[in-house]
Amino acid sequence: MTHEVRHERHHRRFVVTVGAEEAFLAYELRVDGVLVLEHTFTPLSLRGRGIAREVVRAALEYARNAGLSVDPQCWYAARFIARHPEYQDLVTDSDR
Repeated sequence: MTHEVRHERHHRRFVVTVGAEEAFLAYELRVDGVLVLEHTFTPLSLRGRGIAREVVRAALEYARNAGLSVDPQCWYAARFIARHPEYQDLVTDSDR
């Protein structure tokens, strides 16, 4: 199932809302053009549905389209990138 992922720039996060619950990936955009993937959160009631994967993928696609590199500080985002070689070129040199 694919969910609508919203980019809430003012809150610096990518979000999926299901009912009253929100799953998100929080980030920081540094002035040097690096999107720091800080934290992925999925409520217990939404886990196992691939929602974290969707918000991470949305953030990575945003980075690619905006010409940004990424610094995956979040363990989930780092593991996702390690398992998906099509996104490994986005990782900053200092994080490889």
